[in-house]
Amino acid sequence: MTAAVEHLFRHESARLVTVLTRIFGAEHLGLAEDVVQESFARALQTWPVQGIPDNPAAWIMRTARNQALDVVRREKNFRDKEEQLIQRLDLPPSRTDPPTSHEDGLADDTLRMMFMCCHPEIPREAQAALALKTLCGFSIPEISRAFLVSEEALAKRLTRARKRIQEAGIRFELPDPPELAERVSRVLHTLYLLFNEGYKASVGDQLVRPDICAEALRLARLLAQHETGQRPDTHALLALMLLHAARFPARVDAHGNLLRLRDQDRSRWDRSLISEGMVHLAQAAAGESLTAFHLEAGIAATHACAPSYAETDWVRVLRLYDHLVLQQPSPIVALNRAVALGEVQGPQAGLEAALAIPDAATLQRYYLFHAVLGDFEARLAHPEAADAHFRQALELAGLPPERRFLQDRIRSGAVDGET
Repeated sequence: MTAAVEHLFRHESARLVTVLTRIFGAEHLGLAEDVVQESFARALQTWPVQGIPDNPAAWIMRTARNQALDVVRREKNFRDKEEQLIQRLDLPPSRTDPPTSHEDGLADDTLRMMFMCCHPEIPREAQAALALKTLCGFSIPEISRAFLVSEEALAKRLTRARKRIQEAGIRFELPDPPELAERVSRVLHTLYLLFNEGYKASVGDQLVRPDICAEALRLARLLAQHETGQRPDTHALLALMLLHAARFPARVDAHGNLLRLRDQDRSRWDRSLISEGMVHLAQAAAGESLTAFHLEAGIAATHACAPSYAETDWVRVLRLYDHLVLQQPSPIVALNRAVALGEVQGPQAGLEAALAIPDAATLQRYYLFHAVLGDFEARLAHPEAADAHFRQALELAGLPPERRFLQDRIRSGAVDGET
């Protein structure tokens, strides 16, 4: 019973919050969330006794509408608009019903919510969390685990974001043309963060969180389909997401153990997602802009098109990383470039490049840095140095699949391979 409600909450709460925010106004986002929360609480109370209704989503819709009507009639803030709000509380049907004209309106509302969550008045550290809560229906415990903060700290962060929406008079609308470009860029950055958290989870027992990735993909597709977001960098980001998502079935084995790229069964890669990704990559080529999303998508496409690990065009991968490290000079990008360099010029060149990374001190607490160094040392037939690096990586690794992978490398004598 509880699992059924949780599943429904994930899929319907964001839809309801979006609709109610349009009706009440952005300044009442917290109220919209409270109404939806109360509706699901009533489901948990009622359904165990009366049974799950034939159309659970429609039941939730009706309950949320009734809750919202009660609020409108009770709150003084709505007295002047009571009649208008009551008329607007004709909520759209459930997704289980046939598509109607409401679907286009819901898509626009979702975009408005996206832009509202990424308003420049809202601190960047709160934007992704707010998007997960309002647009994806994730709970505070889930979001707090994803961003490595306590539930209390996350709740305060969201409260401050809602308060800022009220104080700044942020409206539930698409931005005006003068600020559209910057706001779209903020939305893309937030979607990138969401997808990355799902692609390589920060905490938990699973390496991959497909549910987070699926929500980021859903929102990115929606943005790419709307005239507001039809830009080369939108298509580049969507291509990147699709090409990475295509490899999900092969990233872990049947026991949840991490599989390196060289060890993945490429027949399990989702060819339909790869095809869709390549279409968006072609659309991203329009215009003259070359963003980090373009370069990362190009790297992902090179891997997706390679028949095998050995046949990967590593020269192309390295060339793309050369451009990326200039555009985005972070230690992580430089480390990935070192891996590509090691494939092109050999492990010694890769090792030297990794050790020469500027600000490499920031990588000392990053387990993959030591795993990459261990891999290079293993390929150079330096087992003791490789073992030391893998043990250091093991101390820093947080997820069970990562730890099991490193333990296997240590037990096997750190045989060569790409991390």
